[in-house]
Amino acid sequence: MNFPDALFPQSWAFGAWIPLAAAWFWCLRRAPWRRLADSGQLNVWLGTLVLLILVWSMKAGVKPGLNMHLLGATMLTLMFGRELAVVGFSLVLAGVTLNNGLLGRAGWEAYALNAIVLAVFPPLVADAIRRAVDRWLPGNFFVYVFVTAFFGSALTVAAAGLLACGVLWAAGVYPLSVLTEDYLPYYFLLGFAEAWLNGALITLMVVYLPHWVGSFDDRRYLLHK
Repeated sequence: MNFPDALFPQSWAFGAWIPLAAAWFWCLRRAPWRRLADSGQLNVWLGTLVLLILVWSMKAGVKPGLNMHLLGATMLTLMFGRELAVVGFSLVLAGVTLNNGLLGRAGWEAYALNAIVLAVFPPLVADAIRRAVDRWLPGNFFVYVFVTAFFGSALTVAAAGLLACGVLWAAGVYPLSVLTEDYLPYYFLLGFAEAWLNGALITLMVVYLPHWVGSFDDRRYLLHK
């Protein structure tokens, strides 16, 4: 993740702006902006984005484009919904890209590709997992915490890793053997760390600050349980 400049052909780097612009347009129209009209909720949203900028800045890798970091995608999506999560992650990525540019590491050429892999795709996966759990599993507090937040986080990271590998392979940046042997397996290890982080934070919030987690419904998960 966090593809550097000049890693992809220009057709890929610039062509990615088309689906990204479509995703932004959809999110800007559908996002629950009224929630952020509450100054308390806005402060939580902005504070979470600042925290994620710091988390995304701490990454490890061995080759250009073959690095990884914690996402926090499930946490932000469960807190504010997929549309505000996409907008938020796009701002987080902009902050990370700006910081990298100031440090001379990378510029904005690969921003759109990075945004699709890191800002758009993970919230969609996290929200799809939440919807599937709500539909097929009982409305229970422990189901929400352990399945939606914990295992959902691991699956979201694994899905993002698969997409990143698919993009790198389809663009001819790295052969499939390198990606499957030296890169993709580490995403499954990263998934455990992501699961513990997101699961722990969501558990603390739904216990002590449930109004921060928009997807948590007391009537569904706690009433008459």
